[in-house]
Amino acid sequence: MNRGRLPWLSYLLVVTGAVLTVVPFADMVMTSFKGPDEAGTLPYRFLPRAFDLSNYRAAVHQLDLPVLFRNSVVVTTVVTGSVLLTSSLAGYALAKLRFPGRDLVFRLVLSTMMFPPFLFFVPHFLILVHWPLAGGNDLLGRGGAGLTVSIVALAVPFLVSSFGIFLTRQFMVSIPDEVLEAARIDGAGEFTVWWRIVLPQTRPVLLTLSLLTFVDAWNEYIWALLVSTANPAVMTLPVGIQLLQDYVDPTRTTPIVMAGLVLSTLPVLVLFLLLQKYYVRGVMLSGLK
Repeated sequence: MNRGRLPWLSYLLVVTGAVLTVVPFADMVMTSFKGPDEAGTLPYRFLPRAFDLSNYRAAVHQLDLPVLFRNSVVVTTVVTGSVLLTSSLAGYALAKLRFPGRDLVFRLVLSTMMFPPFLFFVPHFLILVHWPLAGGNDLLGRGGAGLTVSIVALAVPFLVSSFGIFLTRQFMVSIPDEVLEAARIDGAGEFTVWWRIVLPQTRPVLLTLSLLTFVDAWNEYIWALLVSTANPAVMTLPVGIQLLQDYVDPTRTTPIVMAGLVLSTLPVLVLFLLLQKYYVRGVMLSGLK
């Protein structure tokens, strides 16, 4: 009898979790179509009186959305590409190459995952401030603002991911050594082995890593806020939307903010829908390996 009830309990938990996940997003979409006198009023209305696109036009104008969107796209693309490249190279080296201290290096990589990222924000900022020959600095890194006034500063702390190295390394360990040795005997160098044999077999985990990295980089807020205080021109979407919410009357701007959030969520949602099957497969295979 208990066996018959367990599937229904599982379905109930899944449906409950799905509802709790979808309802806030649906409320955000509905609020983005509401007028300024509808948001935050009681009794609460889930559906707007009229579906008006004026909030989206206001979001594009008040948030300077094209500039924010451009900055977010550039930073996210650079970070995602760098993480995929460095993680696959380092994962291959730690999984398939023999060199002194390999296990120690891997343990050091794992140890960095125990610290929260914001713990390194101050050291990162000081390094970028004193970057030589950038932002008015001399050869010793003095006299200017360094890289903190450049869009480069938004990407530098996230170019390498210890989690990405760990994920790709765990997957690559399962690739048979015999296949790689056969390629080496045929005259293939390590780069050719990595490019032509290892990467095609790690496609599911790399697509999973790209999706996770894209979402994290797209939604990064604390570091982007810190850098944008030095140069507002490099402000990204999360920072711009939050500043609009903080400095303007929320009773009037809530629908506009929600419209901006919907627009900023669309790229992530589209990417997830396109890579969903690869994401599920990559997570399952990584866990099995």
